[in-house]
Amino acid sequence: MSAQQMLKVFVTRRVPHEGMKILQKAGMCNLSVWDSDEPVPRAELLKGVAGAHGLLCLLSDKIDAEVLDAAGPNLKVISTLSVGFDHLAIDEIKKRGIRVGYTPDVLTDATAELTVALLLATARRLPEGVEEVKNGGWSTWKPLWLCGYGLSGSAVGVIGMGRIGLAIARRLKPFGVKRLLYTGRQPKPQAQEVDGEYVPLDTLVRESDFVVVSCSLTPDTQGLCNKNFFSKMKKTSIFINTSRGAVVNQEDLFEALSSGQIAAAGLDVTTPEPLPTNHPLLTLKNCVVLPHIGSATYSTRGVMSELTANNLLAGLTGSKMPSELKL
Repeated sequence: MSAQQMLKVFVTRRVPHEGMKILQKAGMCNLSVWDSDEPVPRAELLKGVAGAHGLLCLLSDKIDAEVLDAAGPNLKVISTLSVGFDHLAIDEIKKRGIRVGYTPDVLTDATAELTVALLLATARRLPEGVEEVKNGGWSTWKPLWLCGYGLSGSAVGVIGMGRIGLAIARRLKPFGVKRLLYTGRQPKPQAQEVDGEYVPLDTLVRESDFVVVSCSLTPDTQGLCNKNFFSKMKKTSIFINTSRGAVVNQEDLFEALSSGQIAAAGLDVTTPEPLPTNHPLLTLKNCVVLPHIGSATYSTRGVMSELTANNLLAGLTGSKMPSELKL
């Protein structure tokens, strides 16, 4: 393909080499990359996307009408290295006939594993324990020191029994969970494999010892976990969120944790991200906050990068995408 025919692709971040190798090997892309581990500044994004036929972006890039206008009429495809797409102005994108690729499924296992790890770390107070070892607080064995909560015989509630919710449930069942409750828009036949009980949200919140949020961010779920929600939870219950930060009202969560309304919380997602180091939640011992690392295994990120590249190439050539978002 001659230089004149090469299709301009703007890549908003340094991404795993597996995807870049695919794009380079295709021989049809004139690649322009924001070559940094840090997000592309807005001004650079608007400049970089000008005249692009394809855009490879991340969850942290807000792709709105201004970006689409800056790109111009050449833009055929947006391929996001994420399963979430709330950073994309879907209505505007649909209006302009631009195709969208994303990466569901490939990060399901990694996110489910991280969710279980976070749940166990929070419930068994592992970060507190590590800190006590380091600061000299470990003096002798004490019967009630650093006691937490176990999964055996417990009731676990999963909000959102999609791919990731089901994968979390599968991993939790062998710990001896007695009841697996779930809620969502409708019952899911696949929940039968984990003996899942479809219940109203109120029932799940009141009866669960562990509440795990694994739903998409939608107008219905925005701010779902608020003061009213936390007031219904058991005082001994643990709250875990690995979905999206905006599902939780963080001020209400802080109040619930600091007042003893609930026992503890573990978060892999926050609003904003990164969470400011002076945020009130970070002052609490019973709140474990991770830096959005749900899919952070080398193999998962490599596969995500490959899928993102292949989605992009398919969009540029008008072929069937391996994983296209239905707009």
